[in-house]
Amino acid sequence: MRIPRIFHSAPLAVDTEVELTADAINHIANVLRLRPDNPVVLFNGDGNEYPATLQRVEKRKVVASIDAKLGVSCESPLPIHLGQGISKGDRMELVLQKSVELGVTQITPLLTERCVVKIDQQRWQKKHHQWQKVIIGACEQCGRNTLPTLHPVTTFSDWVRQSTNALRLTLDPGADKLFRDLSPNQHGFRLLIGPEGGLSKQEVYQTEEQGFTPALLGPRVLRTETAAIAAITSLQSRFGDL
Repeated sequence: MRIPRIFHSAPLAVDTEVELTADAINHIANVLRLRPDNPVVLFNGDGNEYPATLQRVEKRKVVASIDAKLGVSCESPLPIHLGQGISKGDRMELVLQKSVELGVTQITPLLTERCVVKIDQQRWQKKHHQWQKVIIGACEQCGRNTLPTLHPVTTFSDWVRQSTNALRLTLDPGADKLFRDLSPNQHGFRLLIGPEGGLSKQEVYQTEEQGFTPALLGPRVLRTETAAIAAITSLQSRFGDL
């Protein structure tokens, strides 16, 4: 059986014991039903992983002792900052999960004209916490020891105006340029994906004003969640580590 990987946000050090968080306790004790002496791998986002052994496994308390520190990295050499138009239901979480597995380095959820999710600031903060958990879970599964940065929900206009050395790129089904014709960029890519229903004409105009390159993957129009996954896969295949 594969050794479980558990995220622990606090500092980790060899030959110390750590009491794991409530989420980790539930996963270890109730889902995996692990016992004392079972091995686990802890990571806290510092780029290392920490092989550990469970010492106590109780309903409300799990303690692990850290046995070693290993500099293990599976990070992509290609920086990708995904600007994703917020979609409803499970689509947004699917995009977050799969984009993390595919190696993105930054993610910004975007409020666009056709965004159908309308909630107040307090609930956006709750959403952010929920999305962060999705990212952590994806890192636990895929072996990443560095968490991608999840930026706060940002308006479309603010995001497209942000300064960057990366190649600004919009997935646009009406574009003339294909992804396979893109040139490499040493600073990576700033990838814009619209929500369900796509970007408005005004938003498309704004991207052109800010120097975004429109490109398409092929002749078919993709759903927002498919578009993000396919575009990141294409970039990683051509310029990254896939």
